[in-house]
Amino acid sequence: MAAVDPHADEAGLVERIAWLERVKSAAAAGQAGAAAALDEKRRADEAAAGVPKAKQGRGVASEVALARQDSAARGGRHLGLAKALVHEMPHTLAALECGALSEWRATLVTRESACLSVEDRRVLDAELCADVSRLEGMGDARITAAAKETAARFDAQAVVDRAAKAEADRTVTIRPAPDCMAYVSALLPVAQGVGVYAALKRAADTTFDDRSSGQVMADTLVERVTGRPAEEPEPVSLNLVMSDQALWGQDNAPAVLEGYGPIPASLAQRLVKDAVVDARSLATLRRLYRDPKSGSLVAMESRSRFFPKGLAEFIGLRDRTCRTPYCDAPIRHRDHATPRNRGGPTSATNGLGECERCNYAKEAPGWRVAASDENGTHTAQFVTPTGARYRSAAPPLPGAPLVAVSEVAVRIGVALADLHAA
Repeated sequence: MAAVDPHADEAGLVERIAWLERVKSAAAAGQAGAAAALDEKRRADEAAAGVPKAKQGRGVASEVALARQDSAARGGRHLGLAKALVHEMPHTLAALECGALSEWRATLVTRESACLSVEDRRVLDAELCADVSRLEGMGDARITAAAKETAARFDAQAVVDRAAKAEADRTVTIRPAPDCMAYVSALLPVAQGVGVYAALKRAADTTFDDRSSGQVMADTLVERVTGRPAEEPEPVSLNLVMSDQALWGQDNAPAVLEGYGPIPASLAQRLVKDAVVDARSLATLRRLYRDPKSGSLVAMESRSRFFPKGLAEFIGLRDRTCRTPYCDAPIRHRDHATPRNRGGPTSATNGLGECERCNYAKEAPGWRVAASDENGTHTAQFVTPTGARYRSAAPPLPGAPLVAVSEVAVRIGVALADLHAA
């Protein structure tokens, strides 16, 4: 299917692209059918086994995510879309099967109809997608607008109630951007969102200097939120992990900024220098010891049932993000890979940094997670109720590979590990 005829003419190549796009849509429809069937079968099996209804189907979304090499959050959306298409929106599913809709556009139709009753949703489904010729030439915006308009016509109150409920989801998030930048996003009610943008735009329109309009808006946002000039960063605590060679300028290996990711060594050095020079700042240095072969942190252990603060911080520094394969969500839980009630110790080896969703998913019946140190690299093996296996390895600490290790250094590392175990 991936083969391309190098001798094909232009028209043939365009037709090939169009055919493959239809194949992608048909494959998405097949995935939806399989996901809905998996959820139905799992719930039936668990009901027969006496599992409470509230706990039936727990973990299925995470299995779907792993199978699709996606995050657990997206796995929940994939499963929700699949169940809606298979059980409530047959015409949208048929349009997806024949390639008249892409998976994303089918998601848009499903999302905008989620506030309706099942009966109204089926009527909307038939009105929008029964005649697939109506979908020809419609982009994302037109599909969304048509679904919104139809939903409001069927049940205006449901749309209003949904909008009111959405205000409770307002939040602010941050994610890395290229070139040591960051995206700070605010999800706000429409009136507030438009008001914030209008205020920033007004500041840009009335400022005349060598900055662009976008730069003025960004600087104004920083100044109004922090109460400080944009060129003076807000004093916050940053956890920075870097090798000693990079710190002293003998190596250019990237450092790792907690909550962001890798940053150039020169920027990390500047952050440390500014913190040391600034009388209002406090810079503290903590040594971390990595395995001489793999570059991973050495082990720590506790006799406590719960992970103490030091060990939890250790796991967070080691794992950086959720250790479930394909999930890059921030770590919220530091928990046992093998549970305590199954003999799992409270140790760095048996500890996993995971997001809340993934940590709860692995507690569902049939899930097994085993952690070990393979040649100095912390590894976790996830086994789903269907027997599928997925492997996750902790990233190495920043710094150049260690090509030679003295016997003294090895003994120091072993002594430290023994000390923590004691």
